[in-house]
Amino acid sequence: MTSARPPYIGRFAPSPTGPLHLGSLVAAMASYLDAKVHQGQWLVRIEDLDRDRNVAGVDQHILASLQRCGMQWDGEVTWQTLRTDLYEAALAQLGDAGAVYPCACSRKEIQDSQVRLGHASSALVYPGTCRNGLAPGKAARAVRLRTPQAPHRVICFHDRWHGEVCQDLTAEVGDFVIRRADGFWAYQLAVVVDDGAQGITDIVRGADLLDSTPRQLYLQELLGLPQPRYLHVPVVANADGEKLSKQTGAQAFDNGAPVEQLLQSALLPAARFLGLDVQAGSVEGFWRGAVPAWARLLAARGA
Repeated sequence: MTSARPPYIGRFAPSPTGPLHLGSLVAAMASYLDAKVHQGQWLVRIEDLDRDRNVAGVDQHILASLQRCGMQWDGEVTWQTLRTDLYEAALAQLGDAGAVYPCACSRKEIQDSQVRLGHASSALVYPGTCRNGLAPGKAARAVRLRTPQAPHRVICFHDRWHGEVCQDLTAEVGDFVIRRADGFWAYQLAVVVDDGAQGITDIVRGADLLDSTPRQLYLQELLGLPQPRYLHVPVVANADGEKLSKQTGAQAFDNGAPVEQLLQSALLPAARFLGLDVQAGSVEGFWRGAVPAWARLLAARGA
C-alpha cells in the first residue's frame, strides 16, 4: 500500500538581477497555475545569494509585478541571504560524510585540463585534480561535492513535461561546486536546502534548469531530503534563439501599465507561450480561464 502524497507546496524563486519580464513571467505563471490546479500553496523565495549580480530594489519590483498580475503568494516571502545558517549546516553534514573536498583550481586550469585530455569541445567536466588533496603551494578556492567514480552514477527521473530524463553525473558533470571561490554559496546546494526546509513537493520551472536536476537529486539523497516532483516548461527565446533575459534584450515589466496593456503585453502572451487558450478582459477573468486551461493541458500531456 502506497502512502498518500503530502499536500502540494510549490514555489517561484526568482533572482533579483533584473525586473520581471516575459520569460520569467512564464515560469511564474506555470508554477502558480500548477499550485492552483492542485489546490496547494505557492511560495515565493528570492534567490539573492549572488550579491555581485543583484540590483538594488529589484526584489521589491518583482514582488509588485507578481501582485499586479494577480499572483498572490502564500505565507511570507523568504530571501536566501537570510538563510546562510542552513547552508552552513548542510555543508557540515556533507563534510562529516566525507562527501566534499576543497578545490584550488581556477576555471582556466580546468579548461586547460580538458584540452590536455582531448575533450576541449565537451562540457566543462571537472577532472578531479584536487580530489585526493591540494597540490603543494595551492590554496583552497572552492568546495566541491564528490560524485561516484566507479561505477559511474547515472541519475534518472521523470519530468512531468519531458518524460524520462537521465544523466551520467560522473561523466557529464563530475565533482561540482557547492561553495564558490568568491565565498558565495552555489545555486545547487542552496536550492536543495531551501526546497527541503520549505517542504516543497513540486518544482515547476524553466527547461534551462533541466540539466541541473540530477545534481539536485543527488544532493537531496546525500542530505536525506525528500525528492520533489519536477516539471520544466520551455523557455522563451529571443530572435537569435537565446534564452530571454535582461542580458539578451528582455523588456522589463511595467508595473504602472493599465490593465488592458497588462493583459495584451504580458499575461496573454505568457499563456499562449505555455499553450493555453485563454480569453479575458480583466486580470481576474484571465485567471478564471487560465486555471482550468492548465488543468486541461496537464491532462493532455499526462502530467
